[in-house]
Amino acid sequence: MKNLGLLPKIILAIALGILIGSFAPESVIKIFSTFNGLFGNFLGFIIPLIIIGFIAPGIGTMGRGAGKLLGISTGLAYASTILAGLLALFVANSFYPVLLKNQTLNRFGNPEEALLKPYFSIEMTPIMDVMAALMIAFIIGLGLAAIKGEFLQHAMEDFRSIIEKVIAKVIIPLLPIHIFGIFSNMTQGGQVGAIISVFAKVFVMIIGLHMIFLLIQYSFAGALAKKNPIKMLKEMLPAYFTALGTQSSASSIPITIKHAKKLGASEKVTDFSIPLLANIHLSGSTITLVSCSVAVLMLQGQSATLAEVLPFILMLGVTMIAAPGVPGGAVMAALGLLESMLGFDATMVALMIALYMAQDSFGTACNVAGDGAIAVMTDKLSKKEQQANHTAA
Repeated sequence: MKNLGLLPKIILAIALGILIGSFAPESVIKIFSTFNGLFGNFLGFIIPLIIIGFIAPGIGTMGRGAGKLLGISTGLAYASTILAGLLALFVANSFYPVLLKNQTLNRFGNPEEALLKPYFSIEMTPIMDVMAALMIAFIIGLGLAAIKGEFLQHAMEDFRSIIEKVIAKVIIPLLPIHIFGIFSNMTQGGQVGAIISVFAKVFVMIIGLHMIFLLIQYSFAGALAKKNPIKMLKEMLPAYFTALGTQSSASSIPITIKHAKKLGASEKVTDFSIPLLANIHLSGSTITLVSCSVAVLMLQGQSATLAEVLPFILMLGVTMIAAPGVPGGAVMAALGLLESMLGFDATMVALMIALYMAQDSFGTACNVAGDGAIAVMTDKLSKKEQQANHTAA
């Protein structure tokens, strides 16, 4: 097992989780549920530290270009998220009238209720939330870039080394066990199969949209980097499957960084942009949320015009930044918008959660795989801007 790469371990963990979850007694599944609870709490605790440890020294080492790099990364991420939402809306309005013909709204509960609870849990409260960590990382990083403070810069780099050790020695080795526990628990609960059996066509369409949008992203990245987009996308498959299993962009950061560098993005840009993109680039989640929300609206007999849904998409790109890097974070962050902007009632919200959670991992995987493309585009665009500035000077 030690000689197996991470990707084979993840695929094996998913397969074993589905297999064992179908016949193992609840007492056994609850052991892994307990492990998942502890591991998930630890991930939640360390996410703000990963953000600060990676982003702050990354900005600091970039000097004057940090502000521009931040602007390029953020602009590309937001544009990608909005474009993904618009694509989902266009396809949904084109195909749902046929796919959902004669379908009516049914009541589903929250699928999390079907999962087995752990034997016990230990609270690991993060020292700050994601937005606070991002703000602190930006302030420290931009401050270091402005004052060129060597002492604090070295301290932040040492802190990053500590975080990297924790990731390499603790998080990555335990990921396959975590993934196994997730899939075994979901399988025994049976909620995924029940939901997908009703919304199979919508589910397939969403996955197809994810694939199409990844091809669009890597076509742009490949054009800038002058590389084959299909080969670039294949390089990101380990990150895709890590996110597929964990349902967390944050816990996939180490794998995403490793393979984004292999795409040709520079080390400095990758170390800075990937942790940032894990929190602000949510194209896959946006495709899922828009597709699911339009499906729920149409099942209610309501319309989903561009004028009605565009403000929702624009707000999603901002609101989901505050979503935690944990399973279901995006839909939880979006619930307020669903109620206030699209008029969802309690029944529609329950159905939305059920439909979203059934395939949340695929949306997260699309987010993570797309981060590599955004990192490459950021790297190439920042270099072009630097060359243009040198030429002008």
